[in-house]
Parts: sequence; structure tokens; C-alpha cells
Amino acid sequence: MAKNQAIGFGYIPDETKHHFLARISRSKNNEVYIYERFEWDNSDEQQSDIIEKNLKVVINKEKWDSVKDVIEKEFNRRLSATNTIVGKFKIGDIPIERLLGKEMILLLWAIEDSDPKLISTAIKNWLGLSQEERWWLFTMANATTGYYADKRGWRKAIRYALTENPVDERGLQGNITEFLYKQF
Repeated sequence: MAKNQAIGFGYIPDETKHHFLARISRSKNNEVYIYERFEWDNSDEQQSDIIEKNLKVVINKEKWDSVKDVIEKEFNRRLSATNTIVGKFKIGDIPIERLLGKEMILLLWAIEDSDPKLISTAIKNWLGLSQEERWWLFTMANATTGYYADKRGWRKAIRYALTENPVDERGLQGNITEFLYKQF
């Protein structure tokens, strides 16, 4: 059976125009920009909806490099399970299927203002969540603080939940709901 044709990470423009776009610069000093988009340009260069109001997160290259392989592995595991062509984060514009994009942004929101030493804890906690939990957390945060510069409320709670929720030596995650309840 032939693999499902997709570009980037699971994005199929003929099915939906809603997706996320990671814009990755060649320069090590530049940041990675993630946009939520509702248009797809049938050309090599994406220009539609690349505007500030659609910008969800700006992450420095060092933090991006510390999580991109984990995100790529998680997404490709799931894409393979659905017989869809896998993706790779490389320089340029990378489209990401909308649900996968929500999950990625959740992790990026957690680490955007965190101490780099806490990124490994955030990754373990993020991997410990089901995809439905990731979608729900994204939806809650996005409803009130989805703009890239809104770093308060749910965004702050996500940072604490994923970076400070204890993970034991075996990589097991604590109860995030209980952790959040005790914080507020």
C-alpha cells in the first residue's frame, strides 16, 4: 500500500488549509518562528498569513535545537503509524499538520522563557502527555494567550507544569493536574 502523501509533517493541502508553519533560518543567531495559517500558497515560497497576528511562538535557535529532534521523532512515529510520509525539520518553511502543530507549540510555550536546564524535564513531561491532553492544554492557552507575546496566564501555567513537574529517575511523570492544583 502506498504511503499517504504529505508535506512537512503530515500536512496535506488538499484536505485542509489550516496548518502551522515553522520558519527556520539558516543563521544560528536567528530565532525560529511558528505561525498558524489558514491559507496554502501553491508555490515554493509561502507568503499568505505570514503576519504578526498569526505568530504563535518565537523561540531562540539554541532552545529549538534542544527539542527539534524529540518533536521530529514523536511526530514521525505517529505519521508512520498512519502510513504517512515522515518529515524532517530543515532550513526553510516546514508545514505541520494542525493537531501536530498544537502539540509542538505546547512544548515550545513551556520552554520559551524557561531555564535551559529545565528543557529535559519539559520534554519528559510533554512525552508523558497523551495527544488529547496536549490538544486540550493548547486550546486552553490559545484561547486567552495565543499571541506570541502573551506570556501570562495559561502560558505561564504550562511552563511551570512541564518544566517543574517532577519526573523520577525512571522517567515517570508526576500528576500534572495535581501539580497545577497545588500551585494555584
